[in-house]
Amino acid sequence: MTTAGDIMHRGAQWIPAHETLDRAAQLMRQLDVGALPISDENERLCGILTDRDIVVGCVAMGHDPSRVTAGDMAKGTPRWIDSGADVDEVLQEMKGSQIRRLPVIENKRLVGMISEADLATHLADDQLASWVESVYAKG
Repeated sequence: MTTAGDIMHRGAQWIPAHETLDRAAQLMRQLDVGALPISDENERLCGILTDRDIVVGCVAMGHDPSRVTAGDMAKGTPRWIDSGADVDEVLQEMKGSQIRRLPVIENKRLVGMISEADLATHLADDQLASWVESVYAKG
């Protein structure tokens, strides 16, 4: 059985909810990623911040990214998967929520992220095709 832990990208890092978006952008550049999980004061997942969120939700709206926090951008219920979950569960979670990145949690701690690149590297062609169709389908 292939698990979330087997296909995830290790070394994912949180951005605390109180950190500003300019700091988040710097961390994204440093880590060479396009998304960061947002943690609350108890290091629990409270959202995901993407580079697009910073540009479209802050900069394009005329807001100052040095004054807007990651927590200000956290909306909705964050989705995640346990590291021991089967890859089919990973695909169902991502398909069901139509998301392209999924934090992986183990013992209530962030241990990795699963992205499109991880899926492309580890999935069979038919699994990948089904996922792509469901996530990118026009609704």
